Amino acid sequence: MGMLAQFRGCLLGLAIGDALGAPVEFDKLTAIRARFGPDGITDLIPWHSLPAGAYTDDTQMTLATIRGMLAAHAAGEPLAGEGWTVAVYRAYLDWLKTQDDPAQRRAPGNTCLGALQSGKMGRLDAALNYSKGCGGVMRTAPVGLAFRGAEAFRQGAEFAVITHGHPSGYLSAGFMAELIGHLLDGASLDEGLDRSSETLRIYAGHEETLHKVAQARALAGNGTAIDPAIREIGEGWVGEEALGVAIFCSLRFPDDYRDGIIAGANHDGDVDSTASMAGAILGTKLGVEAIPAEWIDKIENRQEIESLAAEMYKIWG
Repeated sequence: MGMLAQFRGCLLGLAIGDALGAPVEFDKLTAIRARFGPDGITDLIPWHSLPAGAYTDDTQMTLATIRGMLAAHAAGEPLAGEGWTVAVYRAYLDWLKTQDDPAQRRAPGNTCLGALQSGKMGRLDAALNYSKGCGGVMRTAPVGLAFRGAEAFRQGAEFAVITHGHPSGYLSAGFMAELIGHLLDGASLDEGLDRSSETLRIYAGHEETLHKVAQARALAGNGTAIDPAIREIGEGWVGEEALGVAIFCSLRFPDDYRDGIIAGANHDGDVDSTASMAGAILGTKLGVEAIPAEWIDKIENRQEIESLAAEMYKIWG
């Protein structure tokens, strides 16, 4: 497996996970199974007036993160400098403008909207709010394709704190970014989790996120059934829970992209976010070849996603 396959796997993997969970984002598991059967939702289907493969604000904002990073690189901004955060902030403001178009408004989070509409950019030393919603962590996986180690962690956290000011809202994002970087470099999932946890402990307010990571690892390792395990971790509406659910699903199905995101898309909570994050983890770990071809063919905006993956690989691969 080449590294380009991992770049493609990360971006396509997260978009497809998002699209899988999108039609049932606000449904309870009992309602999902009543509609689709005991296995829940297992395939891409149309939702609202959108075709099968359409994704939500999670992928929209992830792509905005990438565009911001590419803009910073093109402008020659020093790596990990403030210019990168400003460039991503501007990309988020561009995304905000698209939300005036009903066709592009895909259930955006109120915290993201309110923070970006404030006219101010949140910073690690000057947070805008105390929100720990998962709107920060769900958009930072590709940061780990450009940065590594503690640098990836800090950059992911800085991109998330633009809108989410609670430590669990931005430290979960930093953790996700660093984890992706370790997987890209060939680390096992357990190795990546160990190293990212070491970085996490450096930051004040890390306790909730560290607890959810440890809890997810314990539940995946002791054989707890999927439904009660995810209920114990949480519904994923907040950053540390979304990260925990995605880690659990990835550990439970470390070699099966399809089953991993299906687990992430079938529970009582923020299923498009948790399936998307599991998709990014497993897509990076296993490469694009692990993703069903029929899903890749259906995903919205595939050409741009593939183009962004190729451009990122050319620069940082």
